[in-house]
Amino acid sequence: MYRVAVDVGGTFTDVVLQNESTGNIIGTKTPSTPSDQSIGLMKGIQKICEENDIQLSQIQSIMHGTTVATNAVLEGKGAKVGLITTEGFEQILHVARSWTPAPISAWMGFIKPDPLADLIYTRGAKERIDAKGEVLTELDEEQVRSEIKALYEEGIESLTVSLLNSYANPTHEQRIREIAEEIDPNILVSISYDILPEFREYERTLTTVMNSYVRPPMQRYLTNIQNKLEDLNLNSRLSIVRSDGGLMSIPAAASLPVHTMLSGPSGGVTAAAMIGSQTGNRNVISFDMGGTSTDVSLTYDGTPRVSRETKVGVFPVKSPSLEVESIGAGGGSIAHVPPTGALRVGPQSAGSEPGPASYGSGGEDPTVTDANVVLGYLPPSLVGGEMKLDVEAAEKAVQRVAEKLDTDIYHAAQGIYDIVNENMYGATRVVSVERGYDPREFSLLALGGAGPLHANALGKLTGSFPVILPPTPGVLSALGFLQSDIRNEYSRTYIHKLSQLDRESLIAALNDLYLDCHSWLEQEKVEEDQRLIRFEVDVRYFRQGHEIPIKVTKEELDNIGVSILAERFSSIHEQIYGFKMDVEVELVNIRAIAIGKVVSPSIPMVEEGEVDASGAIIDHEHKAFFNGEFKSTPIYERNLLKPNNKIIGPAIISQKDTTTLVLPGFTAAIDKNLNILIEEGASL
Repeated sequence: MYRVAVDVGGTFTDVVLQNESTGNIIGTKTPSTPSDQSIGLMKGIQKICEENDIQLSQIQSIMHGTTVATNAVLEGKGAKVGLITTEGFEQILHVARSWTPAPISAWMGFIKPDPLADLIYTRGAKERIDAKGEVLTELDEEQVRSEIKALYEEGIESLTVSLLNSYANPTHEQRIREIAEEIDPNILVSISYDILPEFREYERTLTTVMNSYVRPPMQRYLTNIQNKLEDLNLNSRLSIVRSDGGLMSIPAAASLPVHTMLSGPSGGVTAAAMIGSQTGNRNVISFDMGGTSTDVSLTYDGTPRVSRETKVGVFPVKSPSLEVESIGAGGGSIAHVPPTGALRVGPQSAGSEPGPASYGSGGEDPTVTDANVVLGYLPPSLVGGEMKLDVEAAEKAVQRVAEKLDTDIYHAAQGIYDIVNENMYGATRVVSVERGYDPREFSLLALGGAGPLHANALGKLTGSFPVILPPTPGVLSALGFLQSDIRNEYSRTYIHKLSQLDRESLIAALNDLYLDCHSWLEQEKVEEDQRLIRFEVDVRYFRQGHEIPIKVTKEELDNIGVSILAERFSSIHEQIYGFKMDVEVELVNIRAIAIGKVVSPSIPMVEEGEVDASGAIIDHEHKAFFNGEFKSTPIYERNLLKPNNKIIGPAIISQKDTTTLVLPGFTAAIDKNLNILIEEGASL
């Protein structure tokens, strides 16, 4: 039997097939279909089965990373959302946090986006619960019923209920949902206690509204996929990838789509952590460079960083996600020269339609891919010869940049290549230097279709070595999905000063969350021996505006006490911000994370070869442009490389899903798992 993972990107849909008996992995790509992602998904699954003479009925499970929820927000194509909040707080989404994005003067040109739930579709419920969960004013059910009927008559497609202090007592929210479902059971209702039962009413309301906003399009998409699977008589178990790298069932994804906002990038982070540990490099900075954007993340000691708040467009969303920094830098990023005369690359992208000029699909704008073609870094064909590149069209596109810069075509292309590398270097500093980590103490792992072309150059900028190129970097995000576990989490606000915190009460509160996790794992049919439940607490200095999540176990609290929380908080605070303070510390949230371990077959090792890799050369005559001149740059076929092989740069390593560039002065070695490790120095 086989397992399939599918990652839908802006340009290509990546598909990975794994044999459950042998662990062998095969990858392929197919153009994405932005109008309906499920078309590209099904074409990809059919393609990889046909290429490997496998029957669709042999596929046991499918793991899918989707951008449907993200695109709905970014493109403004979500549902018409109604909002019920506590009377007097109807403008909560407008008041927000009085925040504007950087730089400091952004307020001068920042256009505040319209809330996802319009004020005309917002109603106040007559009720009030205090921060301790005590009912001050009973819910006026007739008034709420009347308001909901009015919203439904105005054509809202999804309803959000987010009441003040409902994190402490959800009874009013739950009753409003019952009333709404009595009125019209076909309109989806999301309540904030189910989505984010924590304090801070703006973040809780915004996150719940976003869940309502993307829920109808996500349900339509999932139904569409299931119908296509049924049409093909494909009875595979379909799982959707969460933003934090875990897996969720179709019913869970349909009801909680806000947890899929960074579904796609999470696969690459998971795979990078696994491969980094596999090569003995547990500290890894990974960058996933596709056709439209680059996602950069950091893994420390084998564990990816998880953020409790992410951004979708300009909206801050409180949903667990692997910490990823995204920038508009990809193979399709367009180079242009503004009136200032300084060359710029991105964030605009040629996408998959029409794509770079070299794709021959009608694109005319000069892109990063076109620059790589002109420099000789990209061979004249991609995807194993299926996709021929138009070198003449690439040269014509880059020539327009060269004329504006008053230079030749090759130096213009080199400028495009260097600038996009500098853009990505800035993103690596955000996830490393700005969080207290030295990038020179990390290796650099490249993934995505365009990543290996720029990996060596980016490693040179960051000082992060070795540069790791896994066997299937072009489809590594999809490979990461195969390593993902079933995952969910439960949290609650629990505000106490540590000096006044009773250890037994804290452990009892964690036990309540433990039972929620245990019940959910049973619903997901996870075997007892595959269950794992972890605990975190959010800690801050007393009345500070932000908190830091701290991992802890019940055994540590039993044996050491709550003082361990203050010690860990001070250490992490000093690492991130460079200082710590001798002031009161308080706990604000507690959390239990439910994990259902998924057993993935191990990737088989390959028989070792000799140091000499010349047998893998498929083009001895190729030349590429480096430091102002063309140099002999042989092209190697990656499928012919074996462990122990070494390649001295400059060299190009070609494979079906990507192309790797080894710069002059660097050496690439093949390890036992067929990873390419690039180090400084040119010696065998």
